[in-house]
Amino acid sequence: MNAHETPVTLTVLAVDDEKPALDELAYLLSAQDEVGRIETASDATTALRILRSGGIDAVFLDIDMPGLDGLELAGVLTQFTERPAIVFVTAHDDRAVDAFDLGAVDYLLKPLRDERLAESVRRVVAQRRVAEPAAADEEGEVIPVELGGVTTLVHRADVQWVEADGDYARLHTAKGSHLVRIPISALEARWEDAGFLRVHRSYLVSLPLVTGIRAVGTGSVVRLRPNGDDPAVELPVSRRHARGLKDRLVRAPRQQWTTR
Repeated sequence: MNAHETPVTLTVLAVDDEKPALDELAYLLSAQDEVGRIETASDATTALRILRSGGIDAVFLDIDMPGLDGLELAGVLTQFTERPAIVFVTAHDDRAVDAFDLGAVDYLLKPLRDERLAESVRRVVAQRRVAEPAAADEEGEVIPVELGGVTTLVHRADVQWVEADGDYARLHTAKGSHLVRIPISALEARWEDAGFLRVHRSYLVSLPLVTGIRAVGTGSVVRLRPNGDDPAVELPVSRRHARGLKDRLVRAPRQQWTTR
């Protein structure tokens, strides 16, 4: 943590239907400096009751549970106005795509390793820092970016598009790109109301900069307004995001766009 950052203390909910696994998860979470209060639940119904009472910052969630499973519970959480960060903790390595499609911050495999759990907690903390305005000005939220020991503040208003880069996100602006240790899913959730939309698993775009959608083969690309003499940026649009993109553009009366 940087000296200028306010410490974050998390209230977390651990959910697992197997008591030994739940006890171990709660014990390992209690060893993390950023974790304060820990709630536990052995099924999705109990977990939902706790979550609806509010105050939970993150859920560490098993997938394979009787009744409502972990993925289904996460789907319910996407409807929450203020939803907690979701970290899946599972013995199954074949559900990661589904998990991240639901906006998961991380996906941990059992048996848990201390260092891997610590990394997940750091990701949750990073997401919360994004969710808290770093500065109140006319340009909105800013993101601190560190490079060579120097911290630069990148204004959200200057970000044209965001690219997933492994466990990081790359913010593209007119002056260059900046790699930040924040999952693209966290930025998607935080910036949706500011006019950013996910168009692909790897891309998040600023809707006011969209000038068109163009068909390419069996798919399509979205075109962003160029900077000066620079060529226009074109990014792929996945099929699952295409309809949502078109709907959002239609609902924006001042947005000029065409489908070709």
